[in-house]
Amino acid sequence: MSIGSEILKVGVGRADITSEVGAILHGYAPGRPAESINDRLHFTCFAFGYGELRCLAASADLCLLGEPIMGVIRKRMSEVTGVPLDNISVCTTHTHSAPVTTDNHGYPMDREYVFGTLPAKAEEAAVAALAGMQPAEMGIGTTLSDVGVNRREITRNGSVILGQNPCGSRDPVMTVVSFRTHNGRPIGNIIHYGAHNTASGMNPEITRDWCGVMKDRLEEESGGITAFFNGCEGDCGPRLTNGKTTGNLKLALELGGVAAADAVRACRFIREWRRDCELKVLARDIELRYKPMPPLDDMKARLAGFKNPESLKGLNRTDYESLVERIRIAESGEPVPSGMHLRQTAVSIGSLALLPIPFETFSGVTLRMSAHSRFAHTLSISLANGANGYFPSRDQICRGGYEIWMFSSVRLFPFRDDSEQTYIEYCLGILDELYDAGQK
Repeated sequence: MSIGSEILKVGVGRADITSEVGAILHGYAPGRPAESINDRLHFTCFAFGYGELRCLAASADLCLLGEPIMGVIRKRMSEVTGVPLDNISVCTTHTHSAPVTTDNHGYPMDREYVFGTLPAKAEEAAVAALAGMQPAEMGIGTTLSDVGVNRREITRNGSVILGQNPCGSRDPVMTVVSFRTHNGRPIGNIIHYGAHNTASGMNPEITRDWCGVMKDRLEEESGGITAFFNGCEGDCGPRLTNGKTTGNLKLALELGGVAAADAVRACRFIREWRRDCELKVLARDIELRYKPMPPLDDMKARLAGFKNPESLKGLNRTDYESLVERIRIAESGEPVPSGMHLRQTAVSIGSLALLPIPFETFSGVTLRMSAHSRFAHTLSISLANGANGYFPSRDQICRGGYEIWMFSSVRLFPFRDDSEQTYIEYCLGILDELYDAGQK
């Protein structure tokens, strides 16, 4: 447990992480090169201080940052600032119109960009944020938003496809956390909302997607640098007028205007500014257990179902390769790990809790966390401090669909179906400990 004293201080720093035209973009159309830059990509870092305690929370306009690059970035930020690794969180906005930053989607990452540009820019933003820290007060505003919609559309025959499911689970609350100096001068804003940032997932332009319009508009309105922390986007997509979860740049800008209006409204709903906001950080080791390895004969039978595996691409190839590796492990007698070990961090600032989650979480998971958290505002942040795939609520596993296939099959070692409950209990325990420490 780390607890500081005295007064809250806040600073914000930003670095430009826009790649060059010609860079291969992430997203639904593998291998497409960027033909132009619609808007610049940012790495935005907030620095929080309370006495001797320091904490960094950053957001990058990228699709995914998994290991090892996430570890490299956070370690570099720690080395140049002196902030402990446990006190540093980095998330991505999940735009599919930024450079490729992983190797597991059928096309190689841009290694020069990932291991050259990104760590240096993260350092730049973190140093600027710490240098700019000043006594601050915090205000929180919320509004209901229809920018997002459950994307697990159920067809007539009962199968699940990527589309729009207006009756499905989602979190409709958009939250704006604003910080300003004691004399009222703006410092920065955090916008929290849960929806895939994929409105323009097959376009040739580099763009932050719909969240870029939203961030720019709130910056203009408030005067403070603004970052987007994506929430429960695992089963939630952008509510596009084409009825789908992806489209083109025109649709992204259209939805961005709606999101911008919502963010400005949430900011204007701030009625109270508090200075008595104690900062606390807590990190714990947790384990999410894997399923037992399937019988060898069953795995071989499934492998036989792959026809022409040499022609497989993208995630289908990853699925095939994972199955081959499981069979190899079973035949070799190698020990199978019991589960994934994670270092889970939680941050509280007064009545606000930030919970970085290294998955694409379903809304049912984070809604339960918020409902049972004792903090007035609990913001679960997807794709933070890692990118370990989809993390569904248990009630959705039986329905199948793309995300469940990724969760149950594509992973080398799939999690148990009851992992939702285990993870919620771990996280609520950490949040309870943070809350109790603030009452002493």
